[in-house]
Amino acid sequence: MSASSERPIVFVTRKLPASIETEVVAHYDARLNRTDDALAPEQLTAALRQADIIFCTVTDNIRVEQLGGSGIRTKLIANFGVGVNHIDLDAAKRAGITVTNTPDVLTEDTADLAIGLMLMIMRRMGEGERHVRTGAWSGWRPTHMVGRSPRGKTLGVIGYGRIGRAVARHAAAAFGMHVLWYAPRDPRIEDAASAGPTNAQRATSLDELLQRADVVSLHCPSTADTKHLINADRLRMMKDSAYLINTARGDIVDEWALSSALREQVIAGAGLDVYEFEPSVVADLKEMENVVLLPHLGSATMETRTAMGERALKNIAAFVAGDVPPDVVVRP
Repeated sequence: MSASSERPIVFVTRKLPASIETEVVAHYDARLNRTDDALAPEQLTAALRQADIIFCTVTDNIRVEQLGGSGIRTKLIANFGVGVNHIDLDAAKRAGITVTNTPDVLTEDTADLAIGLMLMIMRRMGEGERHVRTGAWSGWRPTHMVGRSPRGKTLGVIGYGRIGRAVARHAAAAFGMHVLWYAPRDPRIEDAASAGPTNAQRATSLDELLQRADVVSLHCPSTADTKHLINADRLRMMKDSAYLINTARGDIVDEWALSSALREQVIAGAGLDVYEFEPSVVADLKEMENVVLLPHLGSATMETRTAMGERALKNIAAFVAGDVPPDVVVRP
């Protein structure tokens, strides 16, 4: 941005950790979302016309209809999160807007949650917790609510970036799982070899991974190529004893197809933290015991959410100073 005596207007679309909001108020002309309600499309359009910088989150669908009109003032969209599939990047570029994200800082927490979902569904923890709460538990018995152990099983990791490799490392170290990976968008092979567990093998195809894995964990980005990557046909390729874990993006999975596969016991179970129609969830999934459902908690620790805010603030500060932000996704 060009130098100006006036402080840039920063529009914050959702409530952020207190320390981050304090920093925004201290350094910029801040417009905060006090109610923490998701913004309607017309509110996002108004913000783009009024603010120099939009500090947004995954709940803000910033599309061509917001970016394609006249009167757009915004020059930076600083996303609070890694994924940017909720932003029309081509339209942003055409509108002269830089887009940034917050990589690295949420890797370990998201990986932890994927491991947690795997344990919850394999060991039937969610089902068991509900069993106790409803008063249905009548006491211990040898054959009651028997699950499966992850130890020695094969973990199939789809998407082998930072989070996928972290999940692979944790699963191999903690449970001795064999790791098979496939990347729809190829990572640097030397990075994959150095950052993943030593026992990890690259699958020759997605189909091979699905056929061999006992647990399939999704960590690929949401793109036109990965939408419904896991569909009815691919679910049928999985073992009937296998589990699907999704902490990536909801639309990677055809949620209706997954619902049918779980109901018909095509696969054994699923653990989901993200949803195709988020925040709505296919009704059948909420009625099933062989699925664990979490409300998009992947990065939800105070440490990580604060670190994400700090990373976004660094991008904003660099942009205001006229420098290239460290985490540029697209530039005009």
